[in-house]
Amino acid sequence: MEIVWLLISLLILYYGAEGLVFGASSLAKRLGISALVIGLTIVSLGTSLPELVVSVKAALHGQSALSVGNVLGSNLFNIGIILGLSAIIYPLLAKKQLLKFDVPVMILTSVLFLLLFLDSRISRIEALLLTLLFLTYTIYLLVSSKKSKKSKSNTDQDDDIKLTKHWSLDIIFIVVGLIALVYGSDLLVVNAIIIAERLGMSEAMIGLTIVAAGTSMPELATSVVAAIKKRSDIAIGNIVGSNIFNILLILGVTGLVHPISTPQINYIDSLVVVAIGILLWLFMKKSASIRRWQGATFLVLYVLYIVFKLSV
Repeated sequence: MEIVWLLISLLILYYGAEGLVFGASSLAKRLGISALVIGLTIVSLGTSLPELVVSVKAALHGQSALSVGNVLGSNLFNIGIILGLSAIIYPLLAKKQLLKFDVPVMILTSVLFLLLFLDSRISRIEALLLTLLFLTYTIYLLVSSKKSKKSKSNTDQDDDIKLTKHWSLDIIFIVVGLIALVYGSDLLVVNAIIIAERLGMSEAMIGLTIVAAGTSMPELATSVVAAIKKRSDIAIGNIVGSNIFNILLILGVTGLVHPISTPQINYIDSLVVVAIGILLWLFMKKSASIRRWQGATFLVLYVLYIVFKLSV
């Protein structure tokens, strides 16, 4: 029966992503904010809600390994699987802002977590630091986007976006889409964990794989749908923004609610997150888009990582 619910959850995720991408694209054009910034903020924040809910719940129940594993696993899944599949579907245009600012920020947040978690814990003070950095990053994006609007016109990609009849419809599409994504991912995670526990997987491993993949379903559905609709800004922005928010916001809020401490997650997992972020930056530096072969490379690397984790 769990398999049936998994399939139903995937359908909910797909249609939720359709609504979110449509509403977010229309809202971005209506407000004069670039689709990239919308992807980095509203869309990525919305699709990160499942990770936030799961991590906070896990921390409150003393399952810190699940909280941290969920975040690190989600970040790997976001680039390895989601970005990989999206690029294979449609080569993703990488804007200079991503190369010069957002991807470096993503890498730096991963390095910061690696350093903070060397003692296998995140204190409330460290969690507060992460939360403040999240607020600073988000405010900077929104302010800089409004400034750039005054000096630049919309991109050709933004010109192709269809507006709804009223801004209230944009909000409705976004909210309904997010609700469907959160509900669909929760349905998927619950049933996937049942199956994983029957297979005898550890808490850390479930967090790094099953829960991480499950809570990343909103990102997967949203970025794949955005790629199909040739909305590269939302597809990439969603992934990069989610990875930043996962560490700064989710671990920040989780650590404030309940200090995180677990020896089950080691520095190797954090190093892999940093390394795959650096690889993404190098690919972007090499060309103006994430090509199909590069997307395939991310998929292969993720599979190799999972095989390694299952073998140790």
